[in-house]
Amino acid sequence: MSKKARKWPIQSKARCLSAHEASVTGEVSYIQRLAFQRDARVVTLGSLVFFSTQSGDAWLLEPEDGLALKLAEDGDPLPNRIIETTERFMIEWNMTYQIDDTVFIYLDATGSRRVIVGYPIAEIRKAIERGQL
Repeated sequence: MSKKARKWPIQSKARCLSAHEASVTGEVSYIQRLAFQRDARVVTLGSLVFFSTQSGDAWLLEPEDGLALKLAEDGDPLPNRIIETTERFMIEWNMTYQIDDTVFIYLDATGSRRVIVGYPIAEIRKAIERGQL
C-alpha cells in the first residue's frame, strides 16, 4: 500500500501599515523573523509587498516593475542592500518575478529561472491589489 503525501493547508495572515509605522528596514527585519519562525505572512508598505512562507523563505516585491529581493531562505536571513533615511529609501533589487496562476517564478541576475509552488499566492495577489489603490 502506498502512502499519499499529506497536504498541509497554508495559513497566512496579512497586515497593512500606516504611514507612522512605515520603515522598509523595519519590515525587512520583521519578515525575516517570521520566516525564521516559518510563519506565513504578507505585509504591505505603500506599493511594496513583503511576505514570508512556512518553508522559511521571505521576499520583498515591487509589483509595478516586477522587481524582487529574496530576504530569507529556509529560515536564514540573506544579505541585502537597503539604505533608508527619514525621507527616502534605496533598494538594490537583484531579481525579477511574476506570478502565474498558483506559482511564483523568479529570474535572478545570472538568468537562472526558478518556479516555486506553495507560496501564499492568493494573499500576495490581494496585497498587490491593495498597494495599487
